[in-house]
Amino acid sequence: MHANIRSRTTRLLVAPLATLALTLAAGSASALELTPFSASYAADMKNIPVNGEAVHSLQQNPDGSWHLSFSASMFVARLTEESSLQVVDEQIRPLSYHYERRGLGRGKEITQQFDWQQGLVTGEYKDEAFNLPTEPGLLDKTTYQLALQADLAAGKQDMQYRVVDGDEVEEYHFRVVGEDRVTTRVGQFDAVEVERIREPDAKRETTLWFAKDWNYLLVRLSQTETDGQHYQIMLKEASMDGQPVSGIPVKGD
Repeated sequence: MHANIRSRTTRLLVAPLATLALTLAAGSASALELTPFSASYAADMKNIPVNGEAVHSLQQNPDGSWHLSFSASMFVARLTEESSLQVVDEQIRPLSYHYERRGLGRGKEITQQFDWQQGLVTGEYKDEAFNLPTEPGLLDKTTYQLALQADLAAGKQDMQYRVVDGDEVEEYHFRVVGEDRVTTRVGQFDAVEVERIREPDAKRETTLWFAKDWNYLLVRLSQTETDGQHYQIMLKEASMDGQPVSGIPVKGD
């Protein structure tokens, strides 16, 4: 029984870390001048005395393309996600995407290759090959993050993206709901609060906070699952273009 509880706890905490992989990155202004960064996060689940950790980074390659990576660990489970991308005509263009989960029941792996000249996305999902046509503005499950934060920097309030999710294209919808001050281990940040818009009968809720003074870096994520379980992910430390990220000092520190 203890093993079953441990397995379920691991699964529940990996879920918000996977959500983190879908919702954090650092993009700058509307001109899409991407900024290299590295950030680490801690995740906790209400009433469960265990924590998960995640690391996310964006680095530029010698050829001018970019590499976006994410890794998360909890107990014996590990999740990794990587994308290569480039900026073409002020738009983010994914080149490849790879997702892998190991150590938690049955493993999972997804690969996607974007051939923009041929107008085709090819890959493998659930051990089966697939192909889809490309379309203007099409993104993968990490590169849309950059578009989201660039849109926030441009002052947009309502954002929608066409995303290759598994072996099909889905629409992701986000909306700004206000502003707030978020307290983290590295200080307080004035942040834009954003919610993910789902179907009216959806029970899952996701809210995100992005630091206005740090290229809209994600500093907090709150998620409620369909079973009512609540998770929170908070920034531990980060650097942007080699500079340590820090907020307003918290009184008493």
